[in-house]
Amino acid sequence: MAHRLSAVFVTIWILHGILPSIYFDHIISPTTGSITCASKSTTYHLYYTYGYVLILVGILPASITVLFGSLAYFNVRQLAHRTLPLVRRQLDKQLTTMVLLQVISNFFAIVPPLITMILLLQSNLIKDPVIIAQVQLANYVNYTFYYFYFASPFYIYICVSQRFRQQFIHVIFGVHLKRWRRPKVMANQVLPET
Repeated sequence: MAHRLSAVFVTIWILHGILPSIYFDHIISPTTGSITCASKSTTYHLYYTYGYVLILVGILPASITVLFGSLAYFNVRQLAHRTLPLVRRQLDKQLTTMVLLQVISNFFAIVPPLITMILLLQSNLIKDPVIIAQVQLANYVNYTFYYFYFASPFYIYICVSQRFRQQFIHVIFGVHLKRWRRPKVMANQVLPET
């Protein structure tokens, strides 16, 4: 089953990656004379706006993280009714806290860039160039927060999980720092003659 699902998703993403090479052309700007790569196809523009930006980049990741975050939360709430060792219960609570913080940070990292991108893609509805410039500025600012989506798990895990902090300190100082330390050189010793 996993092989079939993998084959299906690889095929879908290959087809998804082929679309820009089909629909994009070299276009010469009439005002500047420079060549740009853009799409003239309204079908591709609709797919990119609603299929890619809205669904694949925005709604799908946010909804999946909210769904599984809420499932993890309800799972941990039911842990009080089970007879589990205290250490296991504490680890499950830590994991749930990490997942919930991850869901919140993902939501605030994905939704604002999604909104400004939709506004920019529908720029034919906005005629005022000042408003378009303001939306572009908001889009650039929001994309700096979008990159927090990729960096936030590390900082969330460091702040929330004591075990993760201990493991991180062990790996950084116990493993990697020892590798870069100079080996201690013994004082000059003479080899005994035999």
